[in-house]
Amino acid sequence: MDSPSPDIQVALTDGIARVTITREEKRNALSWEAIAALRAVTAQVRAEPEARVMVLTGAGDKAFCAGADLGAMATDGATDPAAVHAARGELAGLFNDLWALGKPTVARVRGFALAGGFGLACACDLVVAADDATFGAPEVDVGLWPHMITVPLVRSMAPKRALELMMTGRRVDAIEAERIGFVTRVVPVAELDETVDVLAATLASKSPTALRLGRDAFYATWDMAAAEALAVLHPLLTVTASTDDAAEGLAAFRERRPPRWTADR
Repeated sequence: MDSPSPDIQVALTDGIARVTITREEKRNALSWEAIAALRAVTAQVRAEPEARVMVLTGAGDKAFCAGADLGAMATDGATDPAAVHAARGELAGLFNDLWALGKPTVARVRGFALAGGFGLACACDLVVAADDATFGAPEVDVGLWPHMITVPLVRSMAPKRALELMMTGRRVDAIEAERIGFVTRVVPVAELDETVDVLAATLASKSPTALRLGRDAFYATWDMAAAEALAVLHPLLTVTASTDDAAEGLAAFRERRPPRWTADR
């Protein structure tokens, strides 16, 4: 797979697309170029049949992503405010790209995940954090508000918990993040890579068809009322049960053998 920018690197191995923000000297802060490159890489992962899982991380041991590169963005804004307004929508586009990917996403977090980086982690399906990780939405401390990350935050924890973090700007460690609910698993730094690799390999071993249909249904019905959601999910169950992978999975279960998914044949 091609890396569209020096700021973003992607490697595909054993069905796992590992995407790394490589702005270590900036604590992997997001520039406009980096956001555009992340969107381009996400599109590549979506289109690549061999990519079954996407793991997103930041280079080095200091930060997953420290948010926006405010220095560069402020300079750009001084010359073309309208272009900056449009560019800010790219972060929302990236969140939507991740939710519409059709494949599992895992955030591998070390160090800081702040502001936009906090939202980026929460926009992934699962978040595995080292015990040195720190999360927060400090925008209020500089007279701003984390508008763009509101949706991934309230989709990842109780809404008033998210509001408290946004109003106070306080930072939480990995243990509290797991307790609040937006971190899936906390592990020692030395175990982070192995834990992420095992989780990604587990996801890559599942039926791509079932994961795509099920994950799409999950996000499609997230904000629906119960009756409305069930009306959507009912026919989707019939669709999923009618797939070749469902037939193969049931046959493998009866025959006590590993399934051979359509993508593996």
